[in-house]
Amino acid sequence: MSAHNKLMLTNTLTRTKEEFVPIDENNVRMYVCGPTVYDYAHVGNARPVVVFDVLARLLRLLYGADHVTYVRNITDVDDKINARAAQEGVSIRDLTEKTAAQFHADMGALGAQMPDIEPRATEHIEEMKQLIETLVEKGHAYVADDHVLFHVPSMEDYGQLSGRSLDEMIAGARVEVATYKKDPTDFVLWKPSEEGEPGWDSPCGIERPGRPGWHIECSAMSAKHLGTTFDIHGGGIDLTFPHHENEIAQSRCAHGTPVMANVWMHNGFLQVEGEKMSKSLGNFFTVHELLETDRLGGRKWPGEAIRYTLLQTQYRQPIDFTEKGLQEADKQIKRWTDLFIKLDVVPSADPKPVQDVVDGLLDDLNTPRAFASLHKLARAARSGDRDAAQQLADSLAFLGFDPKAWVEATQEEEQSALESIDPALKQRVEESIARRLEARKAKDFAESDRIRDELAAEGIILKDQKNKETGEIETTWELKQT
Repeated sequence: MSAHNKLMLTNTLTRTKEEFVPIDENNVRMYVCGPTVYDYAHVGNARPVVVFDVLARLLRLLYGADHVTYVRNITDVDDKINARAAQEGVSIRDLTEKTAAQFHADMGALGAQMPDIEPRATEHIEEMKQLIETLVEKGHAYVADDHVLFHVPSMEDYGQLSGRSLDEMIAGARVEVATYKKDPTDFVLWKPSEEGEPGWDSPCGIERPGRPGWHIECSAMSAKHLGTTFDIHGGGIDLTFPHHENEIAQSRCAHGTPVMANVWMHNGFLQVEGEKMSKSLGNFFTVHELLETDRLGGRKWPGEAIRYTLLQTQYRQPIDFTEKGLQEADKQIKRWTDLFIKLDVVPSADPKPVQDVVDGLLDDLNTPRAFASLHKLARAARSGDRDAAQQLADSLAFLGFDPKAWVEATQEEEQSALESIDPALKQRVEESIARRLEARKAKDFAESDRIRDELAAEGIILKDQKNKETGEIETTWELKQT
C-alpha cells in the first residue's frame, strides 16, 4: 500500500480515529458478526452487511484481493431459532437452511459480495467446547447446575470496549437472576438443553447434553479462521455490549492475549421515517419486503437503491431510512443510467475507482465524501466528457453497484416498449427521424429542431448518440412516461 493511501478508522476500543496498520500486510483479517437465521433480515440488519462489504472491497484494493480474509458467521443455534421452528412445525435444519438462503439472496440483491469464509456455529461446537474447558482450567469460568459460566470479576479490565460501569453492565445485559451464579454479571458459556431442543455432549464432565451460549461462538470461529489476534472486528453498535464485550473477555482470557482484535468498528443505529423500527408502529421492513412487495410507498424497490440509501450516511452516524430517500436514490441511479446510455459507457472489465473516491473511503469510510466525488464526475460527463463517465461507471462498480445491468435493463425496457407500439406510429416516427438526420447533415438546424419539437409535442422523446465506430449521429426514441 502506498503512503498516499493511508487508511484511517475509528476504533471503538480506543475511542479515536487512528491509522490502520495490519498485523500482516499479506493477510489482512476481518471478522463481522452475521445473521441469526430464523427470519428474513430487516433493513437494519442490512446496514452492517453493506458497510463492511465496502470496507472489504477497499481492503482488497489497498492490499490485494489475495491478501484479505473476510469472515462473517452464521448463527444457526439459538433460542429464537428453536421457537420459530416449533411455531412453523419444521425441523431446525430446514428452517436455518431456508433462512440462510433467503439472507444470501437478499444481501446479493443489495450488491454485497459473499465473505471469504462463512462459518456456521453448529459446525464449530467442538472448538467452542475446547475454548470453554480452557477458560475453566484457567479459573475464568466455572460449572454450576449443568451450566458453564464466565466469571466476570476474574478479568480485571472487563468493560474496556463499552466503557460501562458495573450497574450499567447489569442493566444493559438484562442479567438473568440465577442462584447458581457467583456474580450477577457472570454470563453463560454453555447451558443444558431441554427435550426437543438441539443438544451436544457437554464439556467439563457435564453429563446432560447442552448447547453453547451466544457469545462463545464468535470467539471460537474467529480464532479458528483468523487466529487468536486479528485486525478488524465489526458489527452494529447494538452488539458493543454485551456481545462484543463478552467475546473479548472469552478470547483474551483463554488465549492470554492483550487484545482480540486491534480495531473494533461499529455502525450506527437505523430508524425508519424518524422513528425506531417496530412492528407495532408499522415501520418494520425486511429487505425481502422492500425488494418484492409494495408495502413501502406502494412499489417494489431495486436493491441498489437500498444500497445507495444505506451508504449516503457515514457508517458511524445514525441513519433515517425513508421512502423519500429511496425515491431520490432511484432517481439518481436512473440519471446515471441515462448518462451511460448516451455516452455508450459500461464499467471496465477490472474497474478501479478514481482517487477522489478512494480518498473519501480512506477517511473512516466517509461514503458521503465518496458520493460527492461521484456527482462531480457525473457533472463532467453531462458536459460530454466520456472519460469522466467511464471513471464514474468504474467507481460505481467498485462500490458494489452494477451500471452495466442498469444499462441493459433500461435498454430492454425501451425495446419492449417500442415493440408494443402501433406499427403505423412506429413507421411515421422512423420516417421523421430520417428526415431530421438529413436536415442535420444539410446543416438545416431549424428544420431539425422543428421535427424534434413536433414529435415532442406528441410525447415522443428523441435521444441522439454518436456511433463510436462510424462517428455518425444515431437517434433512438421513446414515448414520454406519464
